[in-house]
Amino acid sequence: MPSLKEIKTRIASVNSTRKITSAMKMVASSKLHHAQVMIENMLPYETMLEHILKTFLASEADASNVFTIPRPVKRVALVVFSSNSSLCGGFNTNVLKMMENVIAEYESIGKENVVIYPVGRKVAEKAAKLGLATAGNFVELADKPQVKPCIDIARELGSLYIKGEIDKVEIIYHHFKSAGSQILTRKTFLPIDVHSELQRDHERDLTSILATKESQEYLKKREQERQHEHKEEHVKPLNDNFIVEPDMHTVLSQLIPKYAHLVLYTALLDSNASEHAARMVAMQTATDNADELLRGLRLQYNKSRQQAITSELLDIVGGSVNN
Repeated sequence: MPSLKEIKTRIASVNSTRKITSAMKMVASSKLHHAQVMIENMLPYETMLEHILKTFLASEADASNVFTIPRPVKRVALVVFSSNSSLCGGFNTNVLKMMENVIAEYESIGKENVVIYPVGRKVAEKAAKLGLATAGNFVELADKPQVKPCIDIARELGSLYIKGEIDKVEIIYHHFKSAGSQILTRKTFLPIDVHSELQRDHERDLTSILATKESQEYLKKREQERQHEHKEEHVKPLNDNFIVEPDMHTVLSQLIPKYAHLVLYTALLDSNASEHAARMVAMQTATDNADELLRGLRLQYNKSRQQAITSELLDIVGGSVNN
């Protein structure tokens, strides 16, 4: 049985760890709130632009171009979003596992024909460990999301796609649904998937940084309502009766780059918010576990102390009787 000094030392150690996890949870909560504000400010524009572009491409017969027509895949680029640090539960593990699964799917074209664009230190380290080709260093983006680097990446990928040096681009990231729900997502970036507009998940909870049961129930209820409305509509018309001015080429040359920039930037913001949410939940769980461990240790300490006091009293009483 451990001594009182050992138990006391362990209580101090657990208490110190609890202070760290509690502080990290509060920092993650603050960062999550900031990330939610960024998504909320950007989302209406991004959602409407994607709807306009995809309905336009789907409804106009003359709108087909190099970015919308699939072709045989000989070389693939993967834009993978992870974090720079740990202590965020299974956030990085899930992303890296999906990346490996996607690479395994392209085994027929050879590992050398898969290029990784690593956004985050964890995925960069994993790509180097697997011996995969990487294109650039985007570690800073994982901590400080910025628009310009996303524009540069989108332009580079678009240029390579037009030249035929890359036949398909996919992005892997966590879609932020709520503080307690982050959905691992694999999305085709190029060629543009016109039909994905109909299945896109627009439901988010950007009002709370608490991972509560109520928030999950709210999202579930909203999803059921959306499915019920979709059934009643039967078929959603795609043709929004667009008037093209000045011409098709000019419109597409403006819409497609803007859409590409926003897709990457949205994925970056989603991944950033998901990281903070995952870390907040992980640190909250660690803090709760520390509280439970402290309760057990304090009970054990009090029992041992009471036992020691009782033993001393018995020795004193026994000595008095003998005298």
